[in-house]
Amino acid sequence: MYMQSPLQRLIPYVLRYRLRLTLGLACVFGTASVSLLSPWVLKYAIDDLSAMVTRVKLAQYAGLLLGIAVTAGCFRFLSRRVIVAVSREIEYDLRNDFYAHLQRLSVSYFQSVRTGDIMSRATNDLSAVRLMVGPAIMYSASTLIVFVVAIAMMLSIDMRLTLIALIPLPLVTLSVKFFGAAIHRRFEHIQAQLSEISAVVQESLSGVRVIRAYGQERAELNRFAQANQEYLNRNRGLIILQGLFSPSLSLFLGLSALLVLWLGSRSVVLERISVGELVAFNAYLVMLSWPVIAFGWITNMLQRGMASWKRMLPILDTVPEIADTEQTTNPEQVESIQGRLELRHLTFAYGDGDGSPVLRDVSLRIDPGQTVALVGATGSGKSTLLNLIPRLYDPPPGTIFIDDVDIRELPLASLRGAIGFVPQEPFLFSDTIAENIAFGSFDKTTDKAFDQIAVQRMAAVANLDTDIKEFSNEYRTIVGERGITLSGGQKQRTAIARALMVDPRIIILDDALSAVDTYTEERILSQLNTELRDRTTLIVSHRISTVRQADLIVVLQNGSVVERGSHDELLAYGGVYADLHRKQLLEDELATS
Repeated sequence: MYMQSPLQRLIPYVLRYRLRLTLGLACVFGTASVSLLSPWVLKYAIDDLSAMVTRVKLAQYAGLLLGIAVTAGCFRFLSRRVIVAVSREIEYDLRNDFYAHLQRLSVSYFQSVRTGDIMSRATNDLSAVRLMVGPAIMYSASTLIVFVVAIAMMLSIDMRLTLIALIPLPLVTLSVKFFGAAIHRRFEHIQAQLSEISAVVQESLSGVRVIRAYGQERAELNRFAQANQEYLNRNRGLIILQGLFSPSLSLFLGLSALLVLWLGSRSVVLERISVGELVAFNAYLVMLSWPVIAFGWITNMLQRGMASWKRMLPILDTVPEIADTEQTTNPEQVESIQGRLELRHLTFAYGDGDGSPVLRDVSLRIDPGQTVALVGATGSGKSTLLNLIPRLYDPPPGTIFIDDVDIRELPLASLRGAIGFVPQEPFLFSDTIAENIAFGSFDKTTDKAFDQIAVQRMAAVANLDTDIKEFSNEYRTIVGERGITLSGGQKQRTAIARALMVDPRIIILDDALSAVDTYTEERILSQLNTELRDRTTLIVSHRISTVRQADLIVVLQNGSVVERGSHDELLAYGGVYADLHRKQLLEDELATS
């Protein structure tokens, strides 16, 4: 299988703007070409004025030089305006594709990669790539044109003097090759350490309450200081290289200037060349020094950009574990999902399936509108089973069916659009309560507003409306990052209202009432009964009071179904469920005594 190089992977993004880039490069050519006329005009001016100085001649040559400067300035403005703008649009495309790819990756990927590292690649590395495909291209073209034309003009003045002036250039080439490779390696290490700093900051800010609770502020400061010190040390190494790079180029160019001044002056005395030609030759040599120096700077920019692009590619090359395939049913052929759910001999293990199974031979049939509760000890596989239904993790083929269709053959958009999911730890966005509830039922990028009345009704069903009325801005209250301003129970109730807002055919409540008291739980359940009447409902809870009204209670133990039946049937059976019921009754008695 043919593998594209990193550069080949980037070229399609550049080719999208080839017409504008061509225009920009034409402006770069115009800038360099016009600028290169100045020394030639200066040559004629000095030789002509050496014979006789007149106001007319001075005005003519001054006007020519001014016109050249103005024209070159206009071309330079246009070239930067076009090429830099294109580089921003390439960055825009890359960022969109990078973020879209992240959205397609499975949950397991984000459990194995630190968020701070991903953030660093999406920001700092992407900026370095932009510099490579924008300013680096512009300056490369400019320096190449100036380099070639300046040498050609110098050769036309004095070939011998030109060859002498170019003697130090092989040393420049060796210097660029050595320092360029070293800079590339150092910059890769710097970017990796910057990712480490981003990860440390992200983890510390996300866990700030835990840090405060355990008094670990000083330890976290030390951890950040160590990562920051390492970043400083690596940058110092790069600075040393860059500090040696530019002076080495200037040294070699200075040798050229010294040789030209010494031998060129002798040529003027011997009348091989005129004073004007010597001045023009030196002017071209000065103009040549910029491409040589810029070449090192461009090399640095290209090395940084390529190192950053190589760091982004592993994420872009990660194949989503869960995605629509050729076997997926056409979304237009998927009729409205009714909510009939069936598990057929489901056995599941995390990873590649080589580990110990979390679920073992689970079979279950749930009719539309039926409420099924899953109970069992911690680690019995309840949450895993619920996560498999919306394909947050992929079940084995032929094990989970909705309306008699394997969920692996249903389009992900159709499958997840029919499910309202409330996880154990609900996530809220740093937005208003109303927009958190409406999340999933409207598109924030459009002008269409969400249904305020529906939001208030679902908040009432989740028994959240009374709490909201006590907030200063009510439904417009900003909940803070991850809903930090709300209590655990308020976050859970917000998540329940959010799940109901999408009008799902299947609703999954994974211990969604664990953070509310028993009295509030009873009120929520009584209000939910009406909303859940026509929906297929799966409930996980450690409280018997939450699941006792379910149509079917399934008891899991070590990943296997050990009991199933109604509340009364399981109590009469006297097994695991009955033991759990007795323990909770005893705990309640102890709590009230």
